[in-house]
Amino acid sequence: MKAWRRPPGEADQQVWDQAPEEYPAEAESGGEQAGWVTVSPGAVANVSAVLRWGAWLLLIAGPLLAVAAFLRPVAAAGAPAPAPKSSVVVRDTSGPAGFAQLYVAAYVEAGKGTEASLAPYYPLMRDISLQAEPGAQHADRLAAVRVTQASPGYWSVTVAALVIPSSKNGAASGQTTQGGSQDEAGAGPVLRYFQVPVKAAGTGGGYEAAALPAEVAAPATGGEAPQLDYGAPVPADTHDPAVATISEFLAAYLTGGGELDRYLSPGTSLVAVSPAPYTKVSVTQLAEQGGDFAANAPVTEGARRELLVDVAATGTDGQVRPLTYALALKARAGRWEIAAVDAAPRLNTSKENQS
Repeated sequence: MKAWRRPPGEADQQVWDQAPEEYPAEAESGGEQAGWVTVSPGAVANVSAVLRWGAWLLLIAGPLLAVAAFLRPVAAAGAPAPAPKSSVVVRDTSGPAGFAQLYVAAYVEAGKGTEASLAPYYPLMRDISLQAEPGAQHADRLAAVRVTQASPGYWSVTVAALVIPSSKNGAASGQTTQGGSQDEAGAGPVLRYFQVPVKAAGTGGGYEAAALPAEVAAPATGGEAPQLDYGAPVPADTHDPAVATISEFLAAYLTGGGELDRYLSPGTSLVAVSPAPYTKVSVTQLAEQGGDFAANAPVTEGARRELLVDVAATGTDGQVRPLTYALALKARAGRWEIAAVDAAPRLNTSKENQS
């Protein structure tokens, strides 16, 4: 399509002839006037087609780009990159302790010809020969009493074991050592201590011993009784509302006599001991935290008391055994209720710090 313009008349010719060079007069060139853009219908159609196809491409690519952006993991601004998974296995001391107990039990009973029984614990045992008679003694009531980490993945475990001679070696209890004194080790059960080096075996959670056990002395103790944060104990008075609540609660808790929930403060959840190990429970004395026990204390709404309670419990075998409970009482609706059975009595930390 050609852009049309009226040709200048004679009146305008003089002005047109005086036009500066940057505005040249129109000249014929191939049937078209110079200075004017001539666009053919085919070119217009081509441009329209290009624009139309470009619009279609944008419409199609838009959703695809949005899906790709949604699926692409993008870290939040300022958020640290996720740490790579570590191959280090975190271990607590219960594993080494249990392994050491099993190892000591097998070690005490092993003897000549049964060395293979120790190989699962101590791989180098295949190259060691034992001289003692197998089964001459066995270990009972084993317990790990100390676990010390020597280095990452390596522990020293001290195991207490009640070593008992076998019945076939009972005559050994009358034997004497070369010094003439009676052999106390053969006289009966003896509590002995063995120190075991335990090493982590790979990352699968297994363990192995690094050496044979070493018998050691009993771990030293402080020699002083722990100081509890309670006043002097006083005999129990069954007419005291707090004592009555405690007696009824413990009877339901230990003998199965009565419903337990009726003695519990709201929010406290406890389950009675089952099967019931005792037939009778009586409170013998009580002590209160922070001072002397307040007998017949007023039941002020929301008041809380921490008590140490001594109990005489008669078992199903008729034997009477003493027990001690750390209990928390809370006042509600004019009566005392059990708010908690503490895991341990409260220590007087101020006395420990002074010592």
